[in-house]
Amino acid sequence: MPRNLLGIRHLAQDDINELISLAADFKLRIIEGKAVPELSKEVVGMLFFENSTRTRVSFEQAAHYLRMKTANFSAGSSSMSKGETLKDTILTLRYERLNGLVMRHRMSGSTALAARYFGGPVLNAGDGQHEHPTQALGDALTVLERKGQIKDLTVAIVGDVEHSRVARSNAWLFSKLGAEVRFVGPRTLIPAHPQLLPGEVYHDLRNGIEGADVIICLRLQKERMAQGLLSSISEYASMYQVNRETLRWANRECLVMHPGPLNRGIEVDDVAADGDHSVITTQIENGIFVRMASLYWVFTSEAKPSSPPELKVKTAKAKTPAKAKRTAAGAKKK
Repeated sequence: MPRNLLGIRHLAQDDINELISLAADFKLRIIEGKAVPELSKEVVGMLFFENSTRTRVSFEQAAHYLRMKTANFSAGSSSMSKGETLKDTILTLRYERLNGLVMRHRMSGSTALAARYFGGPVLNAGDGQHEHPTQALGDALTVLERKGQIKDLTVAIVGDVEHSRVARSNAWLFSKLGAEVRFVGPRTLIPAHPQLLPGEVYHDLRNGIEGADVIICLRLQKERMAQGLLSSISEYASMYQVNRETLRWANRECLVMHPGPLNRGIEVDDVAADGDHSVITTQIENGIFVRMASLYWVFTSEAKPSSPPELKVKTAKAKTPAKAKRTAAGAKKK
């Protein structure tokens, strides 16, 4: 059976830690100009049936660093525009001898269907409102670099939780690694059955982010919303925007994150997006390394880092020996 990366929910904690450690190891190697493993015999298909900048480019960069060949597809230029089903498209790519697939699709569960028929590794680059596992892995790496640990942190996920696959993957990942997860948003943008997700619901921003160590802001996904879920964008921003004023309610050293694309003036203001609390650009950069790790992990039978996992999460960012020791101790707790 091929190894797939379809979601975080059913991923073992050991696998999550291994993927993060691999990503940190790859990051350190790239920064220091050292060699990374090569998968030059592998050809991976990039199937993006939804628009993407960050995820698509970072997967392509990841494949480039690993010396993999890529074949790019989009719905508009594929036979699906002529009526071909997703199943038949997947079977076509299988028998055109691609070795693996990276796939984004508007339908939840689409990557699970692809994995059923493709016969090789499938990586989920976002399926509907279901999951976005590599985004969550990159967010976790970013938090570990800055905080040295995830266990016992408070992570507030703010905004359009209902339509967000990022919210779901992050909730599963951070809770599995020992963090307290909070969902913060209006009732219309919280899932109908929040008890099925690992987190506590808050409808008031102040209560939801009070004392938070990490705030993950979510984009309003208007393209997925039914009419009437919000009275107005300006009212939403007045109640749920993370900004200079509302950040005072969080931990003084709180991290502000956003999976992108940002809608400045709605989810965040410029201070939150560009200020000292923000790690948004680090999230983008770390996306490359977690996708390198993910590709390597699914294409190799033994995806083990070359040095102990607890050393790697921090050396990727560490500036001093003392910092490295603190991060190593934090990673060991996991």
